[in-house]
Amino acid sequence: MAYLFTSESVSEGHPDKVADQISDALIDNFLAFDKDSKVACETLVTTGQVVLAGEVKSTTYLDVQKIARDTINKIGYTKGEYMFDGNSCGVLSAIHEQSDDINRGVDRASKEQQGAGDQGMMFGYATNETENFMPLALDLSHLILIELASLRKENKDITYLRPDSKSQVTIEYSDDNIPQRIDAIVVSTQHDDFGDDETMLNKIRKDIVDILIPRVIAKLPESIQKLFNDDIKYHINPTGKFVIGGPHGDTGLTGRKIIVDTYGGKGAHGGGAFSGKDPSKVDRSAAYATRHIAKNLVAAGVANEILVQVSYAIGVVEPMGVFVETYGTCPFNMTDGEIAEKVSQIFDMRPFAIEERLKLRAPMYSETAAYGHMGRKNETVSKTFKQPNGESKTLDVELFTWEKLDYVNKVKEAFKL
Repeated sequence: MAYLFTSESVSEGHPDKVADQISDALIDNFLAFDKDSKVACETLVTTGQVVLAGEVKSTTYLDVQKIARDTINKIGYTKGEYMFDGNSCGVLSAIHEQSDDINRGVDRASKEQQGAGDQGMMFGYATNETENFMPLALDLSHLILIELASLRKENKDITYLRPDSKSQVTIEYSDDNIPQRIDAIVVSTQHDDFGDDETMLNKIRKDIVDILIPRVIAKLPESIQKLFNDDIKYHINPTGKFVIGGPHGDTGLTGRKIIVDTYGGKGAHGGGAFSGKDPSKVDRSAAYATRHIAKNLVAAGVANEILVQVSYAIGVVEPMGVFVETYGTCPFNMTDGEIAEKVSQIFDMRPFAIEERLKLRAPMYSETAAYGHMGRKNETVSKTFKQPNGESKTLDVELFTWEKLDYVNKVKEAFKL
């Protein structure tokens, strides 16, 4: 029997994502001037206020207030009427030095013997239902909000948009797990107060359906475009007007959108957030590594859908184990346990080996903090960072290295494909 599956996304202006972006901007600035920095930084945002807290071990000094303000302004919170804007909000820093007790278990005389920064299990997932090997419902949810943010910043076709928004897409699948059609789309967007409620809501609905959705469809391959139809149920700002939003409407915290950040509810999640953590924290680095593994396995033809789990003990260099689930989609006669054994032979999952393989000691994290950490474009960009003393550094940074299909040939060779 056909079934429905739903995923959601939230915009860069959502309060939790504002917090994630500030935390990751701090990570990038620390790594830009001291690539060995150890950082765990949490952010809270609310009406007119930002609170930074966490632990840092680094040789560099940063103006964390300026970094927070610049991040908020870049997102689009630049007006006093939002009750939260980068130029006037208060920024309180309670960042202190990392505990030696924790650091003792991570740093070693040989970097290759670096222990895991914490215990836990991390999951990576990939499916061949989209070109970027991501679940379709989440991919569409992200794209809707990316285009909505573009419309907001263009300020031409739609001129009343504010930064906070959410989306949700429900897809009907066949019994053999093939997407058949889009059943429903939800978009809730913050907006200016530009009239009576009925006039505003009618205008917003018309613009979302007639302007936003066609822009989204135009960016999709033909196979996905066919899933859009005249029977889609649209829920646009279903609770009514949405003028009060962002950190003024809802307090935001780092790490509260872990399903949006990963696979939209497909696969599994170990529970650890990513933003605000340097790559010695396996919550982040091993989640990227397992995505890299799963994507390369699916691209190589090992299975149509794959979940990879790895687990660690704090301070221990070797993982506790690697688990693979192919959901019965492996086309050749090999058990999931046998596949997991080969994965362990192909991919070195020691924390330092992951950092080296995926080049994780670069300031690459601000771009991950909105619209998902997985399924994004691997590219190299130029980034400039400034210290309070005026020192400036420009770096070429490779983004989303875990999305590279650089192990496909090695996988094919190992599995004789």
